[in-house]
Amino acid sequence: MKSINFMSHKTLQALFLLFVAASCSRQPDEVWDDTKSCGRHISRGFKTLAGRPVCSRQIHNKDEFIQWNEPALCEGYYQESDFYAIPDSGCSNEVAMADYVNSQPRVTPGDYNSSIPGIQSFRDPAAVAGLRGIFRNICFEYNSNLVKGRENNEILEAVTNYMQSYPNTYLFVEGHCDERGPEAYNLALGTRRSNAVRNALVQQGVNPDHIFTISYGTERPLVMESNEEAWSKNRRVEFKIYQQ
Repeated sequence: MKSINFMSHKTLQALFLLFVAASCSRQPDEVWDDTKSCGRHISRGFKTLAGRPVCSRQIHNKDEFIQWNEPALCEGYYQESDFYAIPDSGCSNEVAMADYVNSQPRVTPGDYNSSIPGIQSFRDPAAVAGLRGIFRNICFEYNSNLVKGRENNEILEAVTNYMQSYPNTYLFVEGHCDERGPEAYNLALGTRRSNAVRNALVQQGVNPDHIFTISYGTERPLVMESNEEAWSKNRRVEFKIYQQ
C-alpha cells in the first residue's frame, strides 16, 4: 500500500511539473482560456451524470440550424426561421436579472410610507384624451432589450418632454414579451426591457424617483395570435401614469 501511495505521489509531481513547463511557454490569457474551457466541460459532465439537461448539440452544416425542430430548452437557443447563438451559460435555472444603470426610486408605490398609490391606481394613457399619442408602446426585436429605431426615440422624447412639463406625473414602465420561451426567462427579459426604457428616460432628464418598473413576461399579450406580426407587437413596453 505504501509503494502505491509513493508512486501516486511521484506521478502527481511529474504531471504538475509538465503542466508548469507547458504553461510557461504560453501566454497567460491562453492558459486562462484553457482553464475556463476545462472547467465548463467538467461542469457539463457532472450535470449530465446527474441527469440534468445540457444545452449542446453538434451542428455539421447550415441546414441543420433551420431543420432542427426539437423544442427549445433555452430562450434564444432555437428559432425556426433564424439561428441565434447558444448562451455560454447553458440551461441554467438561474436568471440573470437586469443591471440597474440608474438608481431605483427611494419609495415603492403602495407602501405604507409612500404618498404614491399602487399600480392599480395608475391609468392607461391610451384612455386619456391628449395622452394617447405621447405614451405609445415601445417595441423590441426578438430576445432583445435594446431600444432602437427612430419611432422609439421619438416616443422617448415625447414622454420626456411631458414628464418635465408636468413634474407631478409618475410613471410605471411595464415590460412584456411574446409567448415563446420559458416563463422565468421572459420575466427577466421583461425586467431588462422596462429598465432599459427607464434608464433612457432618466438619462434624458426625467426624475428617477418618478419612474417605476414592472415585468409581466408573457402574462398580458396585446395580440392573442401566434405569428410573427403578433409576436412583434407583444415584445413591448407599455406606460401607466399617475398624477398628483
